[in-house]
Amino acid sequence: MTHEVQLLLETIKSWQQLGKRAVLASVVALEGQSYRRPGVRMIISEDGEQVGAVSGGCVEQEIVRQAQSVFMTGISKIMTYDGRLRIGCDGILSILIEPVFLENALLNEFELVLASRQKFGISSFYFPVPCVNKNMGSLIILNNRTFSLYSSFSASVITDQKSFKQTFEPLFRLFIFGAEHDAVRLCQAAKQLGWEVTIVASADESKSCDYFPGATSLIAPSFGDIDISLMDNQTAVVLMTHSFTKDVQYLMALTDCRPAYLGMVGSLQRRERVISTLLEYRPDISIEFLEQIHSPAGLNLGAENASEIAVSILAEILSEVNHKVPEPLRNKVGSIHG
Repeated sequence: MTHEVQLLLETIKSWQQLGKRAVLASVVALEGQSYRRPGVRMIISEDGEQVGAVSGGCVEQEIVRQAQSVFMTGISKIMTYDGRLRIGCDGILSILIEPVFLENALLNEFELVLASRQKFGISSFYFPVPCVNKNMGSLIILNNRTFSLYSSFSASVITDQKSFKQTFEPLFRLFIFGAEHDAVRLCQAAKQLGWEVTIVASADESKSCDYFPGATSLIAPSFGDIDISLMDNQTAVVLMTHSFTKDVQYLMALTDCRPAYLGMVGSLQRRERVISTLLEYRPDISIEFLEQIHSPAGLNLGAENASEIAVSILAEILSEVNHKVPEPLRNKVGSIHG
C-alpha cells in the first residue's frame, strides 16, 4: 500500500501547485466484511477529481457527496457507510474525511524516506460516531518526526479520540534479470501493482530503459559488480535471461542475497542442471540459498504466453510475501481479509 500513499501525496502536491484544495477520505474502522481493509484512502479535489479508492467503486459516490461540507467548512467529519443495506458486503465502514494541505517540509521528508527505503507511519484520530469535529485528522510519522496533514489538526488536540495506526514498508521492488520479450511483460504487470522495477541486462543485449515500459531503471553491471545490498526483504528477484551460463553466473553473484522472493524461469530439468553447475563452482553454497530458489517460477495456472506467465510469477511472489498458500477464495473459511 506504500505506492498508494505515494500516489496520493504526489497528486495532492500537484493540486496544490494548481491552487486546488483537497480532502482525504480514510477508512478507519470496519464492522463485518468489506471489499478492502481499513487503511485504504482516496482524495477528492474541490472540482470533483478523484484519485484512489476505498472499495470496488460503490462507496466513493457517497464519500464525494459528504466531502462537500468539508470543503465548505474546513472541518473534518466521520461518516458511516452500511454496505448491508446497499451493496450486500455485510460491512459497516467508518470513514474519516478531512481537509489536507501538505507543507514542503513534509513532502521533502517523505521523498527522503522513500529514497532511503525506511518505514513510515500514518495515524488517524477520530470519534466513533458520525460527527463533525475539528479535533479529528491524520498525522504522518517520517524519520521519527510527526507532521500534520492539515494545519488545524495536530498532536496537541488528541485526548480521547479513537485512533487507527498503520506502518508502511518501503516500496516493493522487483529486479528482473533478463531483457527478452517476457521480461517486458513482467515489468509492465509489476508496474500495475505499484512496484519499483529494475531491469538487469548484460551489456551485450544493447537494451535501454525505453524498451521496458514501467521500469524505474535499467542497469548492466558485470557479474562481480552486482550490488546485493539493494535487494532487501521488500524485494523480489526473477532470473529470466534464457541463458544457462548467465543464470549460473547471476546466481553465484546472488549467493549472499536473501530477498523476499527469488525465482528462475525454465523447466525442472534446467533447474537441476543450473544448480548442479552452480555447486561445481561453489561447493560451499548454503542449502538455505538453494531452497529459496523458486524454479520453475510461477504458480500452476496453465499459463502459456508471456503475459499469462507474468501473472503466474506475480501471483507466486504475492503468495510468498503475504505468507499465503494459494487457494480459491470460495474454499476459504471466514472473512476474505482475515
